[in-house]
Amino acid sequence: MPSDSTTLELARALISRPSITPKDEGCQEIIINRLQNIGFDVTRLDYGDVKNFWAIRGNSGPIFCFAGHTDVVPIGDESSWEFNPFKPTVHKGLLYGRGAADMKGSLAAMVVATERYFSSSTTHKFRIAFLITSDEEGEAINGTRRVVEWLQKRELLPKWCVVGEPSSAKNLADTIKNGRRGSLGCVLTIHGIQGHVAYPHLANNPIHQAMPALQHLIDEKWDEGNKDFPPTTLQISNIMAGSGAVNVIPGKLIVRFNFRFSTELSEQILKDRTSSIMNEHGLNHELDWQLTGKPFLTKWGPLVETASNSISNVVGYRPQLSTEGGTSDARFIAPMGTEVIELGPVNKTIHKVNEHVRVTDLEKLTDIYQDLLARLII
Repeated sequence: MPSDSTTLELARALISRPSITPKDEGCQEIIINRLQNIGFDVTRLDYGDVKNFWAIRGNSGPIFCFAGHTDVVPIGDESSWEFNPFKPTVHKGLLYGRGAADMKGSLAAMVVATERYFSSSTTHKFRIAFLITSDEEGEAINGTRRVVEWLQKRELLPKWCVVGEPSSAKNLADTIKNGRRGSLGCVLTIHGIQGHVAYPHLANNPIHQAMPALQHLIDEKWDEGNKDFPPTTLQISNIMAGSGAVNVIPGKLIVRFNFRFSTELSEQILKDRTSSIMNEHGLNHELDWQLTGKPFLTKWGPLVETASNSISNVVGYRPQLSTEGGTSDARFIAPMGTEVIELGPVNKTIHKVNEHVRVTDLEKLTDIYQDLLARLII
């Protein structure tokens, strides 16, 4: 397959747009123009300040979908960047810029791979689609989640989907994410009685009350995991109490924590067990839950097998399958019954200062995507 600078040029064009979430800053128009030039029908689906689009080519057959996002996280301390984060720079074989790895490099590879596929293949037994949003790095409310609702109403359900998240650990395509743990967040409020620190018998300190219960949550063994998922974990991320005055016992304590859970448990089981622990410790409490994604798994099948074969063909080794890491928009796509994997660049520098990707990896990733399209069998 050809290996030229087309992917690099497109990646640079996208990186040069400062699309800090939920802004798109014209990235999607660049992609849309490229797709329309090769026969895609495009539907723009903007909700609030979020830009999305669905593009599809073909009128019949199962749908293969490339999915991704044009928004990026903030740059952090700009003075710490070796190069301007929105002036993409190639230095010693590396492309630097915010979004180079997460995930404008993948978007460029997807588009160029699709262009090459249609220019080199005359037989197409399935439809190809793109689902692109500017709301992945932020609240993720008006992005892929809303587009999926639109697709479901029209029964445009992809059979397969590749999300371009940076899945690779050390070398390009050494890892495919074929599932993700669920994410269940909670705001726990524990009520006490405010008072003077010198008169604790006239108050009820919610911090003191909470300590044994919080330790109980930390020590709890929620499950053993399984062959596809590690055990469920809980992490406390924030504890807030008091007004700042050193002589006042606070009247309430607020604790934020998050479960990353496997398919061994449901969110209801986690809620019930947490509530039981709070009641066991006799706390006057409230639990406010937010489920941001259920666990999903794409088992070995046409998509995983084809992607593995394409990776082996292009880079000479086979990938590992993994469900570790955070969440992605794949959590909204999988419930449609879609086989979903995440396959993209090395994730070592994502969300960091001096984010970068190997230029040769962009070209190889393009080759992998194109090979996957050519190999995929209905």
